[in-house]
Amino acid sequence: MLAQSEKMGFKDWMDVKTKNLDWMDIGLVKVSVFFFALMLAKLWAPLLSLEWYWYALVFVLAAIKPIYDVFKSK
Repeated sequence: MLAQSEKMGFKDWMDVKTKNLDWMDIGLVKVSVFFFALMLAKLWAPLLSLEWYWYALVFVLAAIKPIYDVFKSK
């Protein structure tokens, strides 16, 4: 018989695992992603050659769902 964790998909597994994170862990993940992006920009210069509006577009698209989830009524 399969264990419960073997039956669930990746998204369900990640939901269970992220419930164990506190605010400090989430903050450290954000900091590590920020510095990883800086490292990529340093190592691959063409990444920074895009016009500013492409960065703004990615920012807005990435922020839509989290902002919606924060403000939606339950």
